[in-house]
Amino acid sequence: MSKPIEMSNFHGAHDFNIEGDTNIYANNYYHHDGRSRNAVKELREHIAAGAMHDSAERCDAPKCHPETRVAVQDELVGWVESGDMGEDPKRIVWVTGPAGGGKTAIMGSTAETCQKKGLLACAFFFSSFAKSTNRRLKRCLVATLAYQLVQHKALHNVGERILSCVEHDPAIFEKQVEVQLNQLLLQPLREARRDSDWPKVVFIDGLDECQAEEDDDAPRSPQEAARANAADQKEILHALLKAAKDPSFPFRIIIASRPEHIIQSFFTNIAHQTTRRIFLDDKYNPDADMLLFLEAKFAEIRREYQLSASWPSSDVKQTLVENASGQFIYVATAMRFIEEYSAPPQELLDQVMALRRQDVSANPFAPLDALYTHILNSSAKPLLAARWLSLIFLTGYPEHLTSEDSDKELPARFTQLFLESSPGEASYVFRGLNSLVSIPSTDDHASPYSLFHKSLTDFLEDPSRCGSLYVADPYELYDVRYLQIWKNKGPATPLAELEKGVFIRQFLEMFVHHPILLMEQDFDIAWWHSCKVQLVSKMSPCLQVHQNGDAQGASKTRLGDSRQAEIAAP
Repeated sequence: MSKPIEMSNFHGAHDFNIEGDTNIYANNYYHHDGRSRNAVKELREHIAAGAMHDSAERCDAPKCHPETRVAVQDELVGWVESGDMGEDPKRIVWVTGPAGGGKTAIMGSTAETCQKKGLLACAFFFSSFAKSTNRRLKRCLVATLAYQLVQHKALHNVGERILSCVEHDPAIFEKQVEVQLNQLLLQPLREARRDSDWPKVVFIDGLDECQAEEDDDAPRSPQEAARANAADQKEILHALLKAAKDPSFPFRIIIASRPEHIIQSFFTNIAHQTTRRIFLDDKYNPDADMLLFLEAKFAEIRREYQLSASWPSSDVKQTLVENASGQFIYVATAMRFIEEYSAPPQELLDQVMALRRQDVSANPFAPLDALYTHILNSSAKPLLAARWLSLIFLTGYPEHLTSEDSDKELPARFTQLFLESSPGEASYVFRGLNSLVSIPSTDDHASPYSLFHKSLTDFLEDPSRCGSLYVADPYELYDVRYLQIWKNKGPATPLAELEKGVFIRQFLEMFVHHPILLMEQDFDIAWWHSCKVQLVSKMSPCLQVHQNGDAQGASKTRLGDSRQAEIAAP
């Protein structure tokens, strides 16, 4: 990007050309040559687009209901605008609290407010249950923040220098987080002239959901995985602290996470002089906010069903708030359940109210666990529903289609066809679960399944919480369906030729990156080789066919060994 040219410089000019891309901001022209376009493309390939606060992937992300969580939002925005008024101002705010307390909703709504006020520089929303793997990995964090600065209209001078860095060192994305942050953010900020209209804040949400990359050749135990996750989170925290202390870094930083040990220890022992802590407790009056939320939701139901203005009673709403025990996710889930069309709203409300009052002294999540258990048991096949949910959201099944397109999510339609053992089984299994899972419409063949809140995965992976719904080995179902599709030449549901071709293509892409060892006597390898799918050529190096003289009698087919699995067909 070249130096800005004032409009007055064009006075009287003629017989000239402007080549390349030209973006116009206010009264200045900013010119992009071919090298800048290449740098933008290179940067774009290393970001997690779904992690930006206004991404399409986050369209269903929780947001604060109007007039709720106002106190904490006002406190955050006021800090961004004016800073601490005391003698010891802080550069970082850590928003923390237990699961289900509304941290992501508060961060999303506050980021939106800051954007409207011109205060937001950039943001990254981690998510361990998002289907985009990049949203839970550290490697895309700095690139995603840098990309947003490049796109920010008030930071064109900074963006120019970021692109120059990418151009001169395309391998920067393979370096440590602190090195990336220094070269892609701090150095460009040092070199750029600061203007009064620069934004003021960076948002980092869900840091506790950042996970270390897995090595298929050396799978980790749960303890090793937890240590690796903590190491990556600590690396990010150290890099952010270094930025906050750098005089050339003009932005305040808001970080939200659960109070996990490694994060709490960092802010207590290392960054305490730089950090202000906001714990989402009774100080911010969550009960009053939940009552406002419940009243608004019940009003919508009253209008739709023409119910009395006194429905439901104040005692009912107060009981729901008490059951929530400060967890906003409880009332949000309860209301999504009551809003379903599976039964009249009073009947669904009665089901929620009939759940036995839980003792939260031993398990603070007991009321939420009871609600999740009740909703899952409302499925026609509760255990199968739990198996599907565990496979889709706990295993990262499969995390992406191709290595070149790692940020793409598998459509719900493909997942449905892959998991169904009979036509229509998905609708049957997921019936009544709309309060837990966002389920795309039947004519939507692009959108994925998505959870409303991570607390459901916490529930499903803890046998002490989900009891008989616990699934010890979610991959067992994956293996069964995987073999059946190879054997039956497609899914259980009959498809038109065009849609079947799309499914086969996506299935073969999955096979390339998630191979296993199959033993099949009647596996028709010749048919699969005849599929007119581009990925067959990618598949061939992995495919070893052992024949007895003809193409019809494949007795053993090796499909790689990435999951160290060997499965014998019955």
